[in-house]
Amino acid sequence: MTTPNPIKHTPNIITLANLLAGCLSIVSAFEGNLLLAGYLILLAAIFDYFDGFTARLLKAYSPLGKELDSLADLVSFGVAPSVLLFHLLRDSLNIPATEGLTAGHTLLVIPFTVAIFSALRLAKFNIDTRQTVSFIGLPTPANAMFIVGLILGLDSPFAKWFQIVTSSPTAIIALSLVLSALLVAPIPMFSLKVKSLNIKQMWRQHLLIALSLLSIFILGRASLTPIILLYILISIVGLIFKEE
Repeated sequence: MTTPNPIKHTPNIITLANLLAGCLSIVSAFEGNLLLAGYLILLAAIFDYFDGFTARLLKAYSPLGKELDSLADLVSFGVAPSVLLFHLLRDSLNIPATEGLTAGHTLLVIPFTVAIFSALRLAKFNIDTRQTVSFIGLPTPANAMFIVGLILGLDSPFAKWFQIVTSSPTAIIALSLVLSALLVAPIPMFSLKVKSLNIKQMWRQHLLIALSLLSIFILGRASLTPIILLYILISIVGLIFKEE
């Protein structure tokens, strides 16, 4: 009988750390600390990267790890970002924290379309054999980073530009619906992994890295949302050129 190697469980432990960060983000948001909630989602994204990296390093792939990863991602990159949008929408509508759906504010349901479509996106990803080297639809972590970027932008010198979106109920509702649609849209999105220095083969990845570095240099912590926008635009441009 083979003795189980505890080291092989390391990726799953990191995945559970991702889940914990997502849960703490939700708690922080309901305590009114949206900035901390945003940073905790960023921490979850770091754990999400390292669980896959560790699994590849240790060759510790398992069906359990795959399912656990999706469940953790649903909380950290589906539910937690929805809660951020919920708070932004509630504040933009000037609804007191003591009120909510029970007071008839049904519009507050709309941000949770992101959680619903994230669940659908993750379920489709697990059974879609086409998404081994690239993605179809916006990946849930990228979607979450877009939303977190709005929160970080509000705590930056560029806050007034982000307030144009976050202070408008119409903008937040539209954003919730558009991001939900992008999660399941049949749009190929390139993988962020740079497997080669060949610019012709990996031009989208190299272009995104260059523009991201420029964005970070100019915008600092306000750069996250623009970077995800660039990722979406470069993916669409790449699709247009491929079709031509």
